[in-house]
Amino acid sequence: MFPSGVELRLPPPSRHDLEAEGLEVIEERAHSLLLDGTVLVSGQIARTTEFEGGFPIHEARDGDGWQPDPMIWDDQALVVNVRDRGLVIVSGCSHAGVINVLRHAQRLTGEARIAGLIGGLHLTGGLFESRIEPTVEALREAGVGRVLPGHCSGFRAVHAIARAMPDAFVQCAVGTTVTFRSAPG
Repeated sequence: MFPSGVELRLPPPSRHDLEAEGLEVIEERAHSLLLDGTVLVSGQIARTTEFEGGFPIHEARDGDGWQPDPMIWDDQALVVNVRDRGLVIVSGCSHAGVINVLRHAQRLTGEARIAGLIGGLHLTGGLFESRIEPTVEALREAGVGRVLPGHCSGFRAVHAIARAMPDAFVQCAVGTTVTFRSAPG
């Protein structure tokens, strides 16, 4: 529900409809592996940073009414560990906070290096702009090799990353190709 009172219903696809299309539905809160163990699905992402505190105005329908639902616990990311380079993380929207996403991937894999971060950083709009500065600083501290901010990152965040991390920033658009190669050997 928007602050104006307008309701927007966004139901997830039904299991029945997905299976009718030939998809196998796997529901799992914990992390899991896909593609012969080469791609990690993060599972629920722990909220550990002080500045990434959920969505203050997000609500979900609970029975007949609306209830606060700031954490949006279904946020996930895909992680690949590129030999001798580090992790490449693909995040849809980073509802958990992009730094929480990075740190969660590091904890799950034991790998500290982040070769690349691709996807939405959810730093757009007045509710989230106060997170831009600490997010950019944390990305710099993490030494992220390439940052490709996606659809919900926001103009101000994209430009802050480009200014602070010019060698890592890649303007992302439909058709952008970035290659992360492992070292020979």
